[in-house]
Amino acid sequence: MRLIFESDQGLGISDLAKGLGISKGTVHGIASALEEMGAIMRNPFTKRYNLGYALVELGKKGLSRMPLREAARRHMEELVEDTGETVFLGILKDEHILILDVAESTNELKITSPSGTKMPLTAGATGKVFLAHMEEKSALRYLSTKGLAKYTKNSITDLDRYMEVLREVRKSGFATDREEYLRGVKAVTALIRVEGPVLAAIWVVGFSSSIPEDKMEYVIERTLQAANAISVDLKRRERR
Repeated sequence: MRLIFESDQGLGISDLAKGLGISKGTVHGIASALEEMGAIMRNPFTKRYNLGYALVELGKKGLSRMPLREAARRHMEELVEDTGETVFLGILKDEHILILDVAESTNELKITSPSGTKMPLTAGATGKVFLAHMEEKSALRYLSTKGLAKYTKNSITDLDRYMEVLREVRKSGFATDREEYLRGVKAVTALIRVEGPVLAAIWVVGFSSSIPEDKMEYVIERTLQAANAISVDLKRRERR
């Protein structure tokens, strides 16, 4: 199923047989069993297989039971109440930002995205935080290879300037996005200190109209406080 997971367009029987090094007949039998379980599903038009809803739901349940999510949830809800904006929790996973949990704003118009969503590593404030806390040589190599996309007119596409921003983020522990990833959207991200090699963060996202510059400073302060509180709670859980 990893082959299917890593494919954006899905895979057919021939693709799977080639990738796995086994016969089409064997692949067909396995695929039929997995399809019956709901682990994968076949597009009736392209005949290609993608992950099934049962597997997606199982993944979401797994995410919901992670210690990081459990430690963060209360602080995320408090941050929503204090800022009025949607709050996300996520980690760096396979060169992508993976959303683990979302606490939605109560505003009628809001920014949101479901748990399990992946975003590019160069996406806005969260990408800056994760890249800033990688080894600088690794971050530079990644950015030199992948390049910096121009998502909006505010996107930083100059590599030297972007590296300067990462150094500033590394010192402060937070990053901002002023319509750099999505036009009309601002964000603030702060690093959560966790044990081991995992990089985790919490971020606040809202429309630019609802986060003027005077409010931006408050959002930065509260996001940093929430990230620090989550870090402390995680350490307490690990000592139990």
